[in-house]
Amino acid sequence: QVRLVESGGGLVQPGGSLRLSCEASGFTEDYYGIAWFRQAPGKAREGVSCIRTSDGRTHYTDAVEGRFTVSRDNAENTVYLQMDSLKPEDTAVYYCAAEGICGPWTVGGAAVKYDYNYWGQGTQVTVSS
Repeated sequence: QVRLVESGGGLVQPGGSLRLSCEASGFTEDYYGIAWFRQAPGKAREGVSCIRTSDGRTHYTDAVEGRFTVSRDNAENTVYLQMDSLKPEDTAVYYCAAEGICGPWTVGGAAVKYDYNYWGQGTQVTVSS
């Protein structure tokens, strides 16, 4: 049974940091890319970051570039999202997803949508003073 379990969310003050974890289990084949998405109340879900399992290449959406870092621990089947310099607008439920294409989130100024086959249950991140 394929499972993705996120953890690490919480309440943090603006300028603070959090590290999210996504533990994957049950995959019998390479799960290609693992991505982090987020959805704020009243807004559409958006891609935040992704990492390719084949070569570790990463992509970030412009809103988090330079502040967030995605990494992986293949031995632990875990992907991390280190979030620094957090802003109130980063408040959202964060989801990890697997088995999808990891590529640029925008091309020519237009958002690119990628389909992922497996999703975690989400973890709440709240940035507030």
